[in-house]
Amino acid sequence: MMKMKKKHDSLLLLPVLVLLLMLSSCYHNRTLPRRLPGNLRFTEQTLDSLSFFSTHHYTNNYNFVVKGDSLMLVRQQPEEQLAGMRTDTFYVYKGDHVVVADIRIVPTDSIDSVWVELANDTSAFGWTHERNMLPKVMPDDPISQFISSFSNIHLIIFLAIVAIFGASYLLWRSMRSKAHLVHFHDIDSVYPTLLCIIVASSATFYATIQMFVPQLWQHFYFHPTLNPFSVPPVLGVFLLSVWAMLIVAIAAFDDVRHKLPAGEAIIYLGSLASVCAVDYIVFSITTLYYIGYPLLVAYIWFALYRHSHNRSRYICGNCGHVLHRKGRCPYCGAWNE
Repeated sequence: MMKMKKKHDSLLLLPVLVLLLMLSSCYHNRTLPRRLPGNLRFTEQTLDSLSFFSTHHYTNNYNFVVKGDSLMLVRQQPEEQLAGMRTDTFYVYKGDHVVVADIRIVPTDSIDSVWVELANDTSAFGWTHERNMLPKVMPDDPISQFISSFSNIHLIIFLAIVAIFGASYLLWRSMRSKAHLVHFHDIDSVYPTLLCIIVASSATFYATIQMFVPQLWQHFYFHPTLNPFSVPPVLGVFLLSVWAMLIVAIAAFDDVRHKLPAGEAIIYLGSLASVCAVDYIVFSITTLYYIGYPLLVAYIWFALYRHSHNRSRYICGNCGHVLHRKGRCPYCGAWNE
């Protein structure tokens, strides 16, 4: 009987990791510089703009994309609208690009004191309340748009339903056919288990940021980056977990492709994706009620425990198939001691 030697595929992932880090470091960070020259003097208008930026995370010349069905804009000044004068309106529609032309604070407005003037690509200018604008627009950046789409409550509910039913069906089919399934009848690879743990941890960390430092996440939403070394440490850790998730997912896909036939690999990868989806939904929601923290510890222990029992420690001395334990080989019938 021979001990099975693990394959060290990590060296094959090194070029991928280097390439990803190089790409992430090329992203242009649009946030304000942290340090300014000591002899620099600002006008009152500039100071007001900086103060507004620090709390609202956008300012003049910031680009948005309309994500709501439509957004109504008033051509006249806010004071004319508040005075009850006749005003003209026009609409910008879903997918339109708009830019912030001006921001005005109107203390006498009891509904919302912040008015924002937007300009569309036809050079039409119009005003709207900030409270009306923000739910219907998103930053003109692909990362921000992904965050906005993924944070949509309807999408989350849909994903939750699909993930739960999909995972239940795949679990049932896998149990009946004794197919490979992460955590239960797993293949001899650490990457699927590690991917599930990273997804669960990232979801917990994401919800933690939303609860305790929402302004930090809000600023990241308006000024996103994929470089974990250009953001505060809390966000840096989260971005590193996202990069780790991508790298481990590639490694898991490659390992599954080599260890299972094509049909079984597709079923296994589908079940793995469903488990990851359930992990994301469960831990991102339960963490909001503080249940996610002990649940994460228990899940990590369970995942590692199951992996240690599913790991193949031996190979058959007759046919070369991997075995979980000594005894009769289920493939050729040879006895291994």
